[in-house]
Amino acid sequence: MSQNEITNILVCGIGGQGVMTAAEILAEAAMTEGHDVKKTEVAGMAQRGGVVTSHLRFGRKVLSPQIEPGTVQVLLGFEGAEALRWSHYLKSDGLALVNNARLVPPVVELGLFDYPEDPTGQMRAAGHRVVSFDAMSIARDLGEIRLGNTVMLGAIADYLPFAPDVLLACIDKRFARKGEKVVEANRQAFAAGRDAGPSTRAPPPAGPPRVHDSVIAAESNTKG
Repeated sequence: MSQNEITNILVCGIGGQGVMTAAEILAEAAMTEGHDVKKTEVAGMAQRGGVVTSHLRFGRKVLSPQIEPGTVQVLLGFEGAEALRWSHYLKSDGLALVNNARLVPPVVELGLFDYPEDPTGQMRAAGHRVVSFDAMSIARDLGEIRLGNTVMLGAIADYLPFAPDVLLACIDKRFARKGEKVVEANRQAFAAGRDAGPSTRAPPPAGPPRVHDSVIAAESNTKG
């Protein structure tokens, strides 16, 4: 894989699910690893109930935050119908991580989009690789429904081109000001998310090396 290849992640869901917060934490983790990062919210509204979509791109050098259809390595779907609606953005070997708890988006209520009977089933039938789980039930079992976005971050942690601990450290930092109990609750949610689909877990998509690693490799080749 080219050192200049860019990692593309599309995060989608409904306002109030923490979609933008999750995208911000993912962006921070990528920056921590030395990547050039571009992020944008490209559709819908952030208020509760509105459709929210965030494009996140990182690599050695990223010129535009806009992701093109067919180029997404990982689609993080906080809601099944929205994941299906954006599934054409996936690469042929891309992966969709989808919360299968049924939430009806406004586009359905407005008659602009019919809610599918089985969103993840349709994605699989189209040839997409899908890991689905009920993030809301997991969060509810942990005692706080708002932990759903951290469950989703846990789910994507093993599919990123850097260690899960990098992402977890950014989650810790984000919630540190709210106290140790909140930090610990998010740590539990992160761990539960990582365990959500282990039977179908695949190796993380390869991504561009960190700048620091590239320097070390260059020095080693020179010495050799």
